[in-house]
Amino acid sequence: MKFPVTATREHHGKTLGIDCEQETVSLFDHKGQQLSILSWGTLIEHMLSVDEDARFAHSRSHPRAPLAIKVHCTTEDGKHFDSLTGGIGGGGLFIESSTPLAPGTELTVEFALPDRPNQKFATRAKVAWTRSKPERYLLFPGMGIQFTDIDPVAQTRLIDLVDSLNRSRAMS
Repeated sequence: MKFPVTATREHHGKTLGIDCEQETVSLFDHKGQQLSILSWGTLIEHMLSVDEDARFAHSRSHPRAPLAIKVHCTTEDGKHFDSLTGGIGGGGLFIESSTPLAPGTELTVEFALPDRPNQKFATRAKVAWTRSKPERYLLFPGMGIQFTDIDPVAQTRLIDLVDSLNRSRAMS
């Protein structure tokens, strides 16, 4: 089976080929020339060797920056909880939690940004991935949240804040 790459800008026009009998994944350029081939075993070992944040970094459409802001979350079944973010981005947040929700869970996330603490934003989101235990004593347990419906003003403000935070860290 072959699958065209359409959503990943830097690889648009390439094709992934999956051979179930040989248990391989191949990458082809826009002319159909094979660029690379990986066994499923190699691919699985690579996927298991990286932490969740790195696992999903390549699929993000917006950069992230570490920042703790308060969030209020409400699940589809009406459960409420408050937490802190460990990172923010235009496409989602990392929410610290010792009991992360299951991937795919839909929720509403309400937050305010540090420069305007009285302006609240509410966005629809879903849990994209979880980290159920601390890693290397540095990474808190929690969940990666992907926005599914965000006000364009809120998204622009998040993108600008992340850009500013990342620029200031680069200059330090």
